[in-house]
Formats: sequence, structure tokens, C-alpha cells
Amino acid sequence: MGDHMSPDESLRGRDARTPYGSTPIGQPFDERRVAAWIGKAITMKGDVVCSRDLTIDGVVEGTIEVGQHSLMIGVGASIKANLVGRVVTIGGAIRGNVTATEKVDLKATGSVEGDITAPRFAMAEGAVVRGHVQSGNKSPRS
Repeated sequence: MGDHMSPDESLRGRDARTPYGSTPIGQPFDERRVAAWIGKAITMKGDVVCSRDLTIDGVVEGTIEVGQHSLMIGVGASIKANLVGRVVTIGGAIRGNVTATEKVDLKATGSVEGDITAPRFAMAEGAVVRGHVQSGNKSPRS
């Protein structure tokens, strides 16, 4: 009997401001708990508008906008959407256009079927792009 605790006892010693299952302030934590996250078990259809950094590991169909925040598409994620963000990192599969105000980083496991527009573009060996890439300065040099 000594090993079992009541729900009230299991919560004692935990900061009341810390959500259940989260790590209290001052201890190491998973970075995904700081930003917004759409997990592997989630399938969404519609517009995703986020005012924080966003990581997507699931399936999204529609549009994804994070404004001047970072967007991370995880390995195994499947996206049928146009993406807009400051920095867009792609490790999964995208069907749609990608627009970044700073940089698009296409990882070795990533693929994009659509156009990519960003001042800076990085593509790892093994990554796939089926579309146009527009990168560099917005105005041509004279």
C-alpha cells in the first residue's frame, strides 16, 4: 500500500503554476513546450495562424502562417498547405508554396512540391524540390 499516492499527494511539491506533466521553472525542459506544437497524432484541415514559433509533426491541410516567427516541419510530417514564416525549416513533405522573410532550410529528409521564396535558401543533400526557388536579394544588382 505504501507505494500508491492519492492524486492530491502526487501533486504536492509541484509548483501550482506549472501545468501537469510540465517541468517546473528552473529545471531542464523540452524546447517544444516553449513553442506551439502540432503532434504526430494530429490531423488538421483549415488555416493555422500562430503568434509563436511552431513545430508540426502531424498532418496539416490548408494554410500555415506564423508571421515573424519560426516554423519547423518535422521528419514524417505531411503538409498540403502554403507556408509563411520568418525562418522555415523543412524535414517532412510539403505540397504547397513556401515563403520566408529570412530563410528556408530544407533538410535531407525534406521535400517540397511547390515554389520556394526567401532571401536565403539552404538545401541538404538528399532533399527534393519540385518547383521554382527564388532566393537572394529582391532587386537585381546593377
